[in-house]
Amino acid sequence: MSLHTPLKGRGTASNPHNRFAPQQVVALDDGWLQELPSGNCVTEVRSETAKSIITRNKSPDLPFDRSLNPYRGCEHGCVYCYARPSHAYWDMSPGLDFETRLIAKTNAAELLAQELSRPGYVCAPINLGANTDPYQPIERQYEITREVLKVLLDYRHPVTIVTKGSLILRDLDLLSELAQQNLVSVMISLTTLDDDLKRILEPRAAAPSARLRAIRVLQEQGIPVGVLCAPMIPMINDRELEHLLSAAHDAGATCANYILLRLPMEVAPLFEAWLETHFPQRAQHVMSLIRQSRDGELYDSRFGKRFTGEGAFAELLSKRFALAAKRLGLMRSEAFDLDCSRFCPPGSQLSLL
Repeated sequence: MSLHTPLKGRGTASNPHNRFAPQQVVALDDGWLQELPSGNCVTEVRSETAKSIITRNKSPDLPFDRSLNPYRGCEHGCVYCYARPSHAYWDMSPGLDFETRLIAKTNAAELLAQELSRPGYVCAPINLGANTDPYQPIERQYEITREVLKVLLDYRHPVTIVTKGSLILRDLDLLSELAQQNLVSVMISLTTLDDDLKRILEPRAAAPSARLRAIRVLQEQGIPVGVLCAPMIPMINDRELEHLLSAAHDAGATCANYILLRLPMEVAPLFEAWLETHFPQRAQHVMSLIRQSRDGELYDSRFGKRFTGEGAFAELLSKRFALAAKRLGLMRSEAFDLDCSRFCPPGSQLSLL
């Protein structure tokens, strides 16, 4: 299948080599190869018995130092996803494999309870959705995220959630209880208001209207909710920034943030191929603006630069965001101040102080 041939319902039709593989296989047409009928690729899910579940980080760019990912890979199929390169660690491609060959950590809730019960554990908010979406489609069947939330509620442990999945509304009962104790905040990722762009950019993610509805319902239920405009892609969706913020504000979001497109490792060629397929006339211009914002490269991993970039385009985007957020009364996501003092493993005695 050609790199530039769109595959219905998927973000990419390409499966680039796993960079850790000792050998690479290249297909050559010797005249005997017959093209198979094109169609939807079936999503495969395998179970994993994880050995640990909380991932730590020391990034000054992030408002949390620990996260939990119930799944490896993500069926949403967002072509720009910065998490795609992580699939290479499991001997799979960051391309089509990332969105069709998924791994479910079926013992996540049990393992989380064990880690939270350790005598030396110090409570701080855990983020769900730092790498892959905790409310991607397969969560409807596996319910791992829901089981994790039950554990966090039992332990009175604070949690932050980042998702573009409207399935989060299924768990309103748990989220409401957590919110009553100031133990949860949610950021809904909103990339575009254009349904046509959403279909090719984030093929299996919730529609823009569904995400706005999720913000509205969460706000009505008293659950702190904000909007994350991410990623902002030059000449593709950056013109929507103010509209995204206004729509989220009208739906009930109380804070906002944004992230400039990131293209680490295998994501860059996948995204370039996507541009050539869907926006061939502006592809070179888009890539030029990305390089201008990344010190001449397609990716800049430096702390303080990787989320916002630098240069004329990046600075203009930052100013536009600041002006719109100020006008709408939105604030940074760090404004959510969750309560860590309530943390108490089941059966333990609460502190008297």
